[in-house]
Amino acid sequence: MKDEYDFSDGKRGAVVDSTGKTRITIFLDDDILAAFRERAAQTGKGYQTLINEALRTGLSPESAPLTVEMLRKVLQEELHAA
Repeated sequence: MKDEYDFSDGKRGAVVDSTGKTRITIFLDDDILAAFRERAAQTGKGYQTLINEALRTGLSPESAPLTVEMLRKVLQEELHAA
C-alpha cells in the first residue's frame, strides 16, 4: 500500500453504471421464498426474476382487487347502456 493516494480526479457516485435494477435487502417469509424457488426450478427462470414479475403484476391496474364500489359502477354503466 502507498502512504498516500491521489483522489483529485475522483468522481462521487456509483462506480458501476445503472442497469435499470437496484440491489436491495428484503426479508421474505421462508415459505414464500421456497415457493418461488420451487417455481424457478420448474420454469427454468431465476427465483428473483419470478419475484420481480409477481411484484410488477401486482402493481398493474388490471390486477387490482374488485371492490364493491367498482362492481356497482360497472353494473350501473351496463344497466344504463341497456
